[in-house]
Amino acid sequence: MNAPTPRIEKTHASRIQRVVSPGGVEAWLVEDYTVPLVALEFSLPGGSAQDPADKPGVGYFLSGLLDEGAGPYDSAAFHERLDEFAIELRFNIDRDRMSGHLRTLVKHRAEAFDMLRLGLCEARLDEEPVERVRAQIEAGIRHEVNDPDSMVGRAFFAAAFPGHPYGRPVHGTLESLPTITREDLVAYRSRVLARDGLKIGVVGAIDAVALAAELDRVFGALPAKASLNLVPTMAPQGVGTRRVVELDIPQSSLRFGAPGLMRNDPDWIPGIVVNHVLGGGVFSSRLFREVREKRGLAYSVWSQLAPYEHAALHFGGTSTKNERVAESLAVIEAEIASLVEHGPTDEELDKARKYITGSYALGFDTSTKIAGQLVRIQVENLGIDYMERRNGLVAAVTAEDARRTARRLYGEGRLLVAVVGKPVNL
Repeated sequence: MNAPTPRIEKTHASRIQRVVSPGGVEAWLVEDYTVPLVALEFSLPGGSAQDPADKPGVGYFLSGLLDEGAGPYDSAAFHERLDEFAIELRFNIDRDRMSGHLRTLVKHRAEAFDMLRLGLCEARLDEEPVERVRAQIEAGIRHEVNDPDSMVGRAFFAAAFPGHPYGRPVHGTLESLPTITREDLVAYRSRVLARDGLKIGVVGAIDAVALAAELDRVFGALPAKASLNLVPTMAPQGVGTRRVVELDIPQSSLRFGAPGLMRNDPDWIPGIVVNHVLGGGVFSSRLFREVREKRGLAYSVWSQLAPYEHAALHFGGTSTKNERVAESLAVIEAEIASLVEHGPTDEELDKARKYITGSYALGFDTSTKIAGQLVRIQVENLGIDYMERRNGLVAAVTAEDARRTARRLYGEGRLLVAVVGKPVNL
């Protein structure tokens, strides 16, 4: 009997192939034989939003253990095997998703894909690595709780999303970490690691037929369906308020923000242009010019759009002397109000479009970056031809598009502000 054949779809507009294995696992592939390497990136739903409410950090803890021993290999043997075959393998997590990265020489492809399969499907979670990784995470959290920039990020998200999974620290807390048991890790893994919602990008010296076989071998053992907790959609709270965490340091760290745009919003592309004008451009943004260059209030200042799966933010940050916090915020608020009232100038709009289109190629200068972009495009449901369409969408943003989107994003001008330090007269 002949083995089932994979489905392979090639687009005319790009080099991307949609590969569906006989077992139904889908990946997007860009074949490239320039160097004898294969890079794979994957992402699956879950993230820290699936942590138990009273035990934040479970997902992050698990992500740090998936390469600490699996199948027949304990932690030391697992890492020795990765080193022996020069395999890069790591796992990570954010608020919405768990992700993984694999890069290998073609001649070690079988060993590399097998190590990925073991980490995903047969991680041992032995006592020694569990306690070692726990100690490592705890050390990181101890640093974070004394680092003003980390502290203000935590304070901002706690205020923006009270009682919501997004309001809890991704890495957990010093209180929650000691309570996380092996049973918690196993329970999270059994609920979250599954094939539904799995997105995979592969770039390198591998053809579609070979990849299809590897997809079934690596991911086929995962459960077909996850059992995810419902994460409610929530608008950021606390807009118009200021939260101060007093810390006796000479310089305060700030975060400011308000509701933003979801990734599927029709105004998303104009939104990234407007944000570039406000604070996304490293040296050309209004905030950089007004806060740093003209007044010397801070060394850096930035803004960004953050479209999570269940909330959308625009937010930014800076650090400045305690006695200049109020002035810095006043300048930031004034620039936002000006952008709402007048929109970007023609020159600002032209520079933003040129920078955003010109810099896009920098996200594709390595096989790993390309694989990551393939995953991102799938996760955001942008379409397999998005790479070809994207710069045209940016170039088509008009002054009216920018003004309309600025009014939507920043219209009321009210911000949630979190400050860590000892601000004067705030």
